Amino acid sequence: MSPDPTASVPIDAAASVPIHTVGFVGLGNMGQPMAHCLVAAGVKVQGFDVSAAARDDLANAGGTAVDNAADAARGADAVILMLPDSNVVEAVADSAEFLEALIPGATVIDMSSSEPERTRALAKRLAGFGIGLVDAPVSGGVAKAVTGQLAIMVGGRDEDVERVTPVLARMGRIFRAGPVGAGHAVKALNNLMSATHLLVTSEAMIAGERFGIAPEAMLAIVNASSGRSGSTENKWPNFVLPETYNSGFALRLMLKDMRIAAGLAASLGSPSVLGDRAVALWADAAEALPPTADHTEIARWLRDTAATTAQESS
Repeated sequence: MSPDPTASVPIDAAASVPIHTVGFVGLGNMGQPMAHCLVAAGVKVQGFDVSAAARDDLANAGGTAVDNAADAARGADAVILMLPDSNVVEAVADSAEFLEALIPGATVIDMSSSEPERTRALAKRLAGFGIGLVDAPVSGGVAKAVTGQLAIMVGGRDEDVERVTPVLARMGRIFRAGPVGAGHAVKALNNLMSATHLLVTSEAMIAGERFGIAPEAMLAIVNASSGRSGSTENKWPNFVLPETYNSGFALRLMLKDMRIAAGLAASLGSPSVLGDRAVALWADAAEALPPTADHTEIARWLRDTAATTAQESS
Protein backbone atom coordinates (compact mmCIF):
# COMPACT_ATOMS: atom_id res chain seq x y z
CA MET A 1 0.00 0.00 0.00
CA SER A 2 1.33 3.45 -0.90
CA PRO A 3 1.98 5.84 1.98
CA ASP A 4 -0.67 8.43 2.73
CA PRO A 5 1.05 11.83 2.26
CA THR A 6 -1.39 13.40 4.71
CA ALA A 7 -0.49 11.00 7.50
CA SER A 8 1.98 11.85 10.22
CA VAL A 9 5.15 9.98 9.20
CA PRO A 10 8.30 10.44 11.30
CA ILE A 11 11.18 11.34 9.03
CA ASP A 12 13.27 8.43 10.31
CA ALA A 13 10.55 5.79 10.09
CA ALA A 14 11.52 2.53 8.42
CA ALA A 15 15.01 3.82 7.65
CA SER A 16 18.17 1.93 8.49
CA VAL A 17 19.93 5.28 8.73
CA PRO A 18 17.62 8.16 9.70
CA ILE A 19 17.31 11.10 7.34
CA HIS A 20 17.43 14.38 9.23
CA THR A 21 18.84 16.75 6.58
CA VAL A 22 17.90 16.87 2.90
CA GLY A 23 19.87 18.69 0.23
CA PHE A 24 17.75 20.01 -2.64
CA VAL A 25 19.28 21.00 -5.98
CA GLY A 26 16.88 22.62 -8.45
CA LEU A 27 14.29 25.02 -7.05
CA GLY A 28 12.32 25.72 -10.21
CA ASN A 29 8.59 25.60 -10.94
CA MET A 30 8.32 22.12 -9.44
CA GLY A 31 11.31 21.95 -7.11
CA GLN A 32 10.40 25.07 -5.19
CA PRO A 33 6.97 23.90 -3.92
CA MET A 34 8.34 20.40 -3.32
CA ALA A 35 11.08 21.81 -1.10
CA HIS A 36 8.48 23.93 0.67
CA CYS A 37 6.49 20.78 1.49
CA LEU A 38 9.54 19.28 3.16
CA VAL A 39 10.25 22.45 5.14
CA ALA A 40 6.60 22.63 6.24
CA ALA A 41 6.89 19.03 7.46
CA GLY A 42 9.79 19.97 9.70
CA VAL A 43 12.57 18.57 7.52
CA LYS A 44 15.85 20.49 7.49
CA VAL A 45 16.33 21.48 3.84
CA GLN A 46 19.45 23.08 2.41
CA GLY A 47 18.83 24.06 -1.18
CA PHE A 48 20.57 25.44 -4.24
CA ASP A 49 19.38 26.87 -7.53
CA VAL A 50 21.17 29.00 -10.10
CA SER A 51 18.43 31.60 -9.52
CA ALA A 52 19.12 33.89 -6.59
CA ALA A 53 15.38 34.60 -6.34
CA ALA A 54 14.68 30.89 -5.93
CA ARG A 55 17.30 30.62 -3.19
CA ASP A 56 15.79 33.61 -1.41
CA ASP A 57 12.34 32.04 -1.66
CA LEU A 58 13.56 28.88 0.05
CA ALA A 59 15.18 30.90 2.84
CA ASN A 60 11.97 32.89 3.33
CA ALA A 61 10.04 29.61 3.63
CA GLY A 62 12.32 28.41 6.43
CA GLY A 63 14.92 26.44 4.49
CA THR A 64 18.62 27.14 4.21
CA ALA A 65 19.87 28.60 0.94
CA VAL A 66 23.40 27.64 -0.14
CA ASP A 67 25.68 28.84 -2.91
CA ASN A 68 26.28 25.64 -4.90
CA ALA A 69 25.23 22.02 -5.33
CA ALA A 70 28.13 20.71 -3.28
CA ASP A 71 27.05 22.81 -0.30
CA ALA A 72 23.53 21.44 -0.68
CA ALA A 73 24.98 17.93 -0.40
CA ARG A 74 27.36 18.72 2.45
CA GLY A 75 26.23 16.91 5.60
CA ALA A 76 22.91 15.86 4.01
CA ASP A 77 21.57 12.37 4.61
CA ALA A 78 19.78 12.48 1.24
CA VAL A 79 20.06 14.84 -1.73
CA ILE A 80 17.17 15.51 -4.11
CA LEU A 81 17.95 16.53 -7.69
CA MET A 82 15.12 18.28 -9.58
CA LEU A 83 16.88 19.29 -12.79
CA PRO A 84 16.05 19.67 -16.49
CA ASP A 85 17.64 16.50 -17.90
CA SER A 86 20.27 13.78 -17.58
CA ASN A 87 23.02 16.09 -18.80
CA VAL A 88 22.51 18.46 -15.89
CA VAL A 89 21.96 15.63 -13.41
CA GLU A 90 25.26 14.03 -14.39
CA ALA A 91 27.10 17.35 -14.35
CA VAL A 92 26.06 17.71 -10.71
CA ALA A 93 26.21 14.12 -9.46
CA ASP A 94 29.51 13.22 -11.14
CA SER A 95 31.36 16.34 -10.03
CA ALA A 96 34.24 15.80 -7.62
CA GLU A 97 33.00 18.59 -5.36
CA PHE A 98 29.53 17.04 -5.04
CA LEU A 99 30.88 13.54 -4.41
CA GLU A 100 33.33 14.77 -1.79
CA ALA A 101 30.55 16.66 0.00
CA LEU A 102 28.30 13.59 0.34
CA ILE A 103 28.48 11.78 3.66
CA PRO A 104 29.09 7.99 3.62
CA GLY A 105 25.82 6.14 3.08
CA ALA A 106 23.92 9.14 1.74
CA THR A 107 21.22 8.60 -0.89
CA VAL A 108 20.79 10.65 -4.06
CA ILE A 109 17.17 10.97 -5.19
CA ASP A 110 16.83 11.99 -8.84
CA MET A 111 13.34 13.43 -9.20
CA SER A 112 14.13 14.90 -12.61
CA SER A 113 12.82 13.48 -15.90
CA SER A 114 16.03 11.67 -16.79
CA GLU A 115 16.94 8.98 -19.31
CA PRO A 116 16.46 5.49 -17.80
CA GLU A 117 19.65 3.88 -19.15
CA ARG A 118 21.75 6.85 -18.08
CA THR A 119 20.13 6.63 -14.65
CA ARG A 120 21.22 3.01 -14.35
CA ALA A 121 24.76 3.91 -15.35
CA LEU A 122 24.85 6.78 -12.84
CA ALA A 123 23.63 4.43 -10.10
CA LYS A 124 26.57 2.13 -10.78
CA ARG A 125 29.04 5.01 -10.62
CA LEU A 126 27.60 6.31 -7.36
CA ALA A 127 27.59 2.83 -5.87
CA GLY A 128 31.35 2.86 -6.30
CA PHE A 129 31.43 5.69 -3.76
CA GLY A 130 29.03 3.95 -1.39
CA ILE A 131 26.14 6.20 -2.44
CA GLY A 132 22.69 4.84 -3.27
CA LEU A 133 20.54 6.25 -6.08
CA VAL A 134 16.75 6.28 -6.24
CA ASP A 135 14.94 7.66 -9.28
CA ALA A 136 11.65 9.26 -8.31
CA PRO A 137 10.20 11.46 -11.07
CA VAL A 138 6.79 13.01 -10.50
CA SER A 139 3.51 13.80 -12.22
CA GLY A 140 0.77 16.20 -11.23
CA GLY A 141 2.10 19.61 -12.17
CA VAL A 142 2.68 22.66 -10.04
CA ALA A 143 -0.74 22.50 -8.38
CA LYS A 144 -0.09 19.02 -6.95
CA ALA A 145 3.47 19.98 -6.02
CA VAL A 146 2.11 22.82 -3.89
CA THR A 147 -0.34 20.57 -2.05
CA GLY A 148 2.06 17.64 -1.67
CA GLN A 149 -0.13 15.34 -3.76
CA LEU A 150 2.20 14.41 -6.58
CA ALA A 151 2.33 10.92 -8.09
CA ILE A 152 5.89 9.77 -7.42
CA MET A 153 7.21 6.93 -9.61
CA VAL A 154 10.03 5.21 -7.76
CA GLY A 155 12.83 2.99 -8.98
CA GLY A 156 15.72 1.64 -6.94
CA ARG A 157 17.03 -1.04 -4.62
CA ASP A 158 14.58 -2.02 -1.90
CA GLU A 159 16.84 -0.82 0.92
CA ASP A 160 17.41 2.56 -0.75
CA VAL A 161 13.71 3.07 -1.48
CA GLU A 162 12.78 2.09 2.06
CA ARG A 163 15.23 4.63 3.44
CA VAL A 164 13.87 7.59 1.45
CA THR A 165 10.17 6.67 1.56
CA PRO A 166 9.39 8.93 4.56
CA VAL A 167 10.93 11.88 2.69
CA LEU A 168 9.10 11.18 -0.56
CA ALA A 169 5.81 10.70 1.29
CA ARG A 170 5.94 14.38 2.30
CA MET A 171 5.60 15.34 -1.37
CA GLY A 172 3.03 12.91 -2.68
CA ARG A 173 1.86 9.36 -3.18
CA ILE A 174 4.54 6.78 -3.89
CA PHE A 175 4.21 4.19 -6.66
CA ARG A 176 6.91 1.53 -6.78
CA ALA A 177 7.94 1.09 -10.42
CA GLY A 178 10.78 -1.42 -10.10
CA PRO A 179 14.61 -1.35 -10.08
CA VAL A 180 16.78 1.70 -10.71
CA GLY A 181 15.69 3.47 -13.89
CA ALA A 182 12.14 2.11 -13.82
CA GLY A 183 10.74 5.33 -12.38
CA HIS A 184 12.28 7.39 -15.17
CA ALA A 185 11.06 4.90 -17.77
CA VAL A 186 7.47 5.10 -16.50
CA LYS A 187 7.62 8.91 -16.33
CA ALA A 188 8.74 9.22 -19.96
CA LEU A 189 6.16 6.72 -21.17
CA ASN A 190 3.45 8.48 -19.13
CA ASN A 191 4.32 11.81 -20.71
CA LEU A 192 4.30 10.31 -24.19
CA MET A 193 0.77 9.13 -23.45
CA SER A 194 -0.22 12.48 -21.92
CA ALA A 195 1.15 14.46 -24.87
CA THR A 196 -0.58 12.22 -27.39
CA HIS A 197 -3.86 12.58 -25.46
CA LEU A 198 -3.52 16.38 -25.56
CA LEU A 199 -2.72 16.38 -29.26
CA VAL A 200 -5.72 14.30 -30.34
CA THR A 201 -7.98 16.04 -27.81
CA SER A 202 -7.06 19.40 -29.33
CA GLU A 203 -7.69 18.14 -32.85
CA ALA A 204 -11.10 16.80 -31.82
CA MET A 205 -12.03 19.99 -29.93
CA ILE A 206 -11.12 22.16 -32.91
CA ALA A 207 -13.23 19.98 -35.20
CA GLY A 208 -16.14 20.24 -32.76
CA GLU A 209 -15.84 24.01 -32.63
CA ARG A 210 -15.85 24.22 -36.44
CA PHE A 211 -19.01 22.14 -36.51
CA GLY A 212 -20.63 24.62 -34.15
CA ILE A 213 -20.42 22.76 -30.85
CA ALA A 214 -19.60 24.94 -27.84
CA PRO A 215 -16.31 23.70 -26.35
CA GLU A 216 -17.74 23.75 -22.82
CA ALA A 217 -20.60 21.51 -23.94
CA MET A 218 -18.26 19.14 -25.76
CA LEU A 219 -15.97 18.85 -22.72
CA ALA A 220 -18.92 18.12 -20.44
CA ILE A 221 -20.10 15.35 -22.75
CA VAL A 222 -16.65 13.84 -23.31
CA ASN A 223 -15.87 13.91 -19.58
CA ALA A 224 -18.99 11.82 -18.98
CA SER A 225 -17.98 9.47 -21.79
CA SER A 226 -15.15 7.18 -22.86
CA GLY A 227 -13.03 9.91 -24.47
CA ARG A 228 -12.17 11.62 -21.21
CA SER A 229 -8.56 12.08 -20.12
CA GLY A 230 -6.40 14.46 -18.15
CA SER A 231 -6.50 16.71 -21.21
CA THR A 232 -10.30 16.99 -21.18
CA GLU A 233 -10.64 17.09 -17.40
CA ASN A 234 -7.80 19.48 -16.62
CA LYS A 235 -5.71 20.95 -19.43
CA TRP A 236 -8.43 22.12 -21.80
CA PRO A 237 -10.83 23.58 -19.20
CA ASN A 238 -8.12 25.16 -17.02
CA PHE A 239 -5.44 26.32 -19.45
CA VAL A 240 -6.69 26.19 -23.06
CA LEU A 241 -10.26 27.53 -22.89
CA PRO A 242 -9.26 30.53 -20.70
CA GLU A 243 -6.25 30.97 -23.03
CA THR A 244 -3.85 31.30 -20.10
CA TYR A 245 -1.56 28.46 -21.24
CA ASN A 246 0.22 28.55 -17.89
CA SER A 247 0.26 24.98 -16.57
CA GLY A 248 3.88 25.46 -15.49
CA PHE A 249 5.32 22.68 -17.67
CA ALA A 250 7.21 23.76 -20.78
CA LEU A 251 6.44 22.39 -24.22
CA ARG A 252 10.10 21.61 -24.83
CA LEU A 253 10.33 19.62 -21.61
CA MET A 254 7.32 17.57 -22.69
CA LEU A 255 8.98 16.99 -26.06
CA LYS A 256 12.18 15.89 -24.30
CA ASP A 257 10.26 13.29 -22.29
CA MET A 258 8.43 12.09 -25.40
CA ARG A 259 11.73 11.57 -27.18
CA ILE A 260 13.08 9.61 -24.21
CA ALA A 261 10.02 7.34 -24.33
CA ALA A 262 10.20 6.86 -28.10
CA GLY A 263 13.92 6.16 -27.86
CA LEU A 264 13.33 3.61 -25.11
CA ALA A 265 10.69 1.86 -27.22
CA ALA A 266 13.06 1.77 -30.20
CA SER A 267 15.90 0.33 -28.11
CA LEU A 268 13.57 -2.44 -26.92
CA GLY A 269 12.16 -3.19 -30.35
CA SER A 270 8.73 -2.13 -29.12
CA PRO A 271 6.22 -0.60 -31.59
CA SER A 272 5.92 3.18 -31.44
CA VAL A 273 4.29 4.22 -34.72
CA LEU A 274 1.75 6.59 -33.15
CA GLY A 275 4.27 7.75 -30.56
CA ASP A 276 6.84 8.62 -33.23
CA ARG A 277 4.22 10.58 -35.19
CA ALA A 278 3.21 12.46 -32.03
CA VAL A 279 6.86 13.32 -31.36
CA ALA A 280 7.19 14.71 -34.89
CA LEU A 281 4.12 16.93 -34.49
CA TRP A 282 5.26 18.22 -31.10
CA ALA A 283 8.67 18.94 -32.63
CA ASP A 284 6.95 21.04 -35.30
CA ALA A 285 5.13 22.97 -32.58
CA ALA A 286 8.37 23.51 -30.64
CA GLU A 287 10.00 24.89 -33.76
CA ALA A 288 7.14 27.34 -34.35
CA LEU A 289 6.47 28.50 -30.78
CA PRO A 290 8.67 30.62 -28.46
CA PRO A 291 11.29 28.76 -26.37
CA THR A 292 9.31 29.48 -23.19
CA ALA A 293 6.00 28.12 -24.54
CA ASP A 294 3.88 26.11 -22.10
CA HIS A 295 3.05 22.61 -23.29
CA THR A 296 -0.68 23.43 -23.41
CA GLU A 297 0.09 25.88 -26.23
CA ILE A 298 0.11 22.89 -28.58
CA ALA A 299 -3.66 23.51 -28.76
CA ARG A 300 -3.20 27.12 -29.89
CA TRP A 301 -0.56 26.03 -32.41
CA LEU A 302 -2.93 23.45 -33.87
CA ARG A 303 -5.74 25.99 -34.15
CA ASP A 304 -3.47 28.57 -35.79
CA THR A 305 -2.03 25.98 -38.15
CA ALA A 306 -5.51 24.82 -39.15
CA ALA A 307 -6.61 28.42 -39.75
CA THR A 308 -3.59 29.11 -41.94
CA THR A 309 -4.17 25.93 -43.95
CA ALA A 310 -7.85 26.86 -44.48
CA GLN A 311 -6.90 30.34 -45.73
CA GLU A 312 -4.33 28.96 -48.16
CA SER A 313 -6.81 26.46 -49.59
CA SER A 314 -9.63 28.99 -50.04
